[in-house]
Amino acid sequence: MIDKRPFNTLGGANHGWLNAKHHFSFASYYDPARMGWGSIRVWNDDEIAAQSGFPPHPHDNMEIITYVREGAITHEDSLGNKGRTEAGDVQVMSAGTGIRHAEYNVEPVKTTLFQIWVIPSERGHEPSWGARPFPRGDRAGRFVPLASGFDGDADALKIHAPARLLGATLLKDQSETYTPVETGAARHLYLVVAKGKVSVNGVELDERDGAAIKDEATLDIRALEDAEVVLLDAA
Repeated sequence: MIDKRPFNTLGGANHGWLNAKHHFSFASYYDPARMGWGSIRVWNDDEIAAQSGFPPHPHDNMEIITYVREGAITHEDSLGNKGRTEAGDVQVMSAGTGIRHAEYNVEPVKTTLFQIWVIPSERGHEPSWGARPFPRGDRAGRFVPLASGFDGDADALKIHAPARLLGATLLKDQSETYTPVETGAARHLYLVVAKGKVSVNGVELDERDGAAIKDEATLDIRALEDAEVVLLDAA
């Protein structure tokens, strides 16, 4: 089953400094058919204007992954962590028992990013934050784990959930296959085209389209244009 979610069907709001599109119900956008996908609760497609951002606010018991597409985001939190995450790189905040953070675009240009929330397997973890670079060249023609709760993904940022976020860059007519993690339980996959155009098992997806995927033994992702793909494989 592949449920295509075209970008122009997403909910959202334009706040001036923030133009947000929501793949799932979030904030003032409510759609009972799009409350989440398995343990995936949020996938936001955000455009943040230069010299603006989110002031300090709290989170708890959620794994929050930020995938920067353009520009950069600067993070500060109540644990004393500070960091700047650039385009193509990833940061993870495990909110755990509770954390306050701020996210600012201090750049002279807009920043675009995906922010993804995954429900943790257990509540009450110690909160933490981390970031690391994932050069797009290292993902050429193949999926690379970016954030993961599986021990085998040693180079990925750690999350407290049986899930993995992967990224791949594909040249036109190039293809890559992906087999969901075998855990003995149903897997919920969500794929978004960060750039370009692809087909997934024959279903065509344009830039910024999403697809909710379940009960597919293997995914065949083929680039119809040069493309950048982000895939979340979750419980």
